[in-house]
Amino acid sequence: MPASLPPLTALRAFEATARHLSMKKAANELNVTAAAISHQIQFLEEQLGVRLFHRRNRRIELTELAQSCLPMLRDGFEQLRQAVDHIRNQRAADVLTVGASPSLASRWLMPRLHRFVLLHPEIDVRVSTQMRQFTRLPSGSRGDFESVIQWADEVDLLAVFGNGHYPGMQIDQLLPLEITPLCSPALLAAGPRLKKPTDLTAHTLLHDDRGMLYEGRSFWERWLDAAGIRHPAVASGPHFTHSVLAIEAALAGLGIVATTPALVSGELARGTLVAPFALRVALPSGYFLVSNPLAARRSVVGVFRAWLLDEARQEHAAPGSIA
Repeated sequence: MPASLPPLTALRAFEATARHLSMKKAANELNVTAAAISHQIQFLEEQLGVRLFHRRNRRIELTELAQSCLPMLRDGFEQLRQAVDHIRNQRAADVLTVGASPSLASRWLMPRLHRFVLLHPEIDVRVSTQMRQFTRLPSGSRGDFESVIQWADEVDLLAVFGNGHYPGMQIDQLLPLEITPLCSPALLAAGPRLKKPTDLTAHTLLHDDRGMLYEGRSFWERWLDAAGIRHPAVASGPHFTHSVLAIEAALAGLGIVATTPALVSGELARGTLVAPFALRVALPSGYFLVSNPLAARRSVVGVFRAWLLDEARQEHAAPGSIA
């Protein structure tokens, strides 16, 4: 194993003293006493087992070994400074990084984001999505607890589907969700008929697998149970990890999907998707806003969080809302 580095304070004291060839000037630069600088250099010499300075009566001189390593040490401090500047620039007051699940980003967030940009042109919003790994949640249901906690350390704000159980994080529910079957009007027109839930047995079922991935139970099973229907092939038909893909399949007339109407409010309003049945079943899971405590304190995070929650409230309160 490589030897451990001496403390950064000792290295910094040496670099400043070597640059000024004066402990007093180094102390003034680092806002400490000359005695503290002398102590740090003595400590560093003992740690390294070498002498770094020749002490003369009224001056100090670098040893030959110290002279040879000083340029590399200066380069190292410059690299550290650039790294810190990079972090500061990335976390500048007007830059906001937002993580969102792919379906929520494409179906709900992006169609609305232009409104936030018009309200706050000074804030640079950067949206990222990613595939998440699934682990066992404390409740015993399927979920993505560990990946959400890790992702929250990489962005300012997350908007994710789940049960909202993320200890230590700041959590707000963005969208409570319901599920219902949805399909294209062309599929209804082409038949077979779809007048009552038992008619589903004659149709292809499309599966939005968020239910299985996060809750251990499919959306179709949950809806059919609420409708009091037994479907002999409830697991048959195409399965999609992301709801956006299941929705696209339904739009293309490939079958009927049990999914969350909140992601397709535009399609329902335009009539490119229809809900053949009135029954909507509430889900235990929903979409949540998640921030780690440090990110939550940033003013831009508060501004964006408040705007997202307001957008969700307005949609839920709108006449004829199906979210």
